[in-house]
Amino acid sequence: MLRFLAWPIACGLLLAIVIVQYNQLAQLLRGNLVLTSKPENTATSFADIIARASPAVVSINATSVNVGSVERASPDQLNLYLEERASLGSGVIISADGYILTNLHVVDTLFDAFNAQVTLVDGRQTPATVIAWDEGSDLAVLHINMDGLTPISRGDDGELRVGDIVFAIGYPRNVGQSVSQGIVSAIRRGTDTAIERIQTDAAINPGNSGGALINAKGELVGLNSSILSESGNFEGIGFATPASLAVTALEEMVAQAIEGNAGYLGVITGEALGPRSSELFFGIDSVRGMLVESVDEGGAAMRAGILPGDVITRVQGTKVVDGGNIMAEVRNKKPGDTIEVEVYRNGQTLSLPTTLGFGQAIIIEP
Repeated sequence: MLRFLAWPIACGLLLAIVIVQYNQLAQLLRGNLVLTSKPENTATSFADIIARASPAVVSINATSVNVGSVERASPDQLNLYLEERASLGSGVIISADGYILTNLHVVDTLFDAFNAQVTLVDGRQTPATVIAWDEGSDLAVLHINMDGLTPISRGDDGELRVGDIVFAIGYPRNVGQSVSQGIVSAIRRGTDTAIERIQTDAAINPGNSGGALINAKGELVGLNSSILSESGNFEGIGFATPASLAVTALEEMVAQAIEGNAGYLGVITGEALGPRSSELFFGIDSVRGMLVESVDEGGAAMRAGILPGDVITRVQGTKVVDGGNIMAEVRNKKPGDTIEVEVYRNGQTLSLPTTLGFGQAIIIEP
């Protein structure tokens, strides 16, 4: 009788063990599936965020011409030569009205005679004016006059963590705009806990200086500035100035540049016209004003439509009798102010609204 009762009990125990083992195995398999499955939010391409940020990153070609001396051929003879120095770097468009942030060492060749050219990713080119620089932060601000600019979106560099994905966008070694990917390797903080430098392993090569360091949302979090390398080539340690620090510096520099600068028209004028010169140039003796010989490329006058050969007859309603008239009216204005310039051209008088530019850079001492 006991033997007959033992069989059902044994079968029940075996069945229970099988059920327990099955459940444990099922849980383990489910766990493995979760561990080995691909996270839903893992991006396979960052093309869209790069496309949003790249139009705001420009190439800066800065050329300085210095006058130097060579050995004298004779005691009474001095030969001069022109030495051209070029600097190639990157910059970031911060505002739609043409302010560009870059590193000072990109444009520090421009303190004498200079020619700065900015090239956008779409191929458009325009002259640029250095309006201010800060030696202490190695930052500089350029200004360009161009429509259809795309400023970069700004992120919060205070939210960066070691391990976050970042991208460096710039123009390394004159090969065109390039993008490199890396992570935030370290965050260097000052005594007040403010971020002083962002360290990254995203490749930063010569020409990248002044370019953008963006986060995985395509937002500016830093301005690529330097590398740590014994060879001079990138060795995995790059540094960027935090965007919050850089943009604050830009705003201060622009404010000081506007405050410390008179407006700038950007024309070279010849003689004041009298009856004889008016008759000679235009066949009538009644044209009065200053003859325009040339205009600065990309400058305020060119943007307003003033051309070489025009005669500036009035500025802000005041008759122009000599160059002093023009200077007096322009110097009473600030960069960004708009004045009315009246010119004589081909027998017609035209009134041209003219937004003034910057005349000289403001130096902020460390």
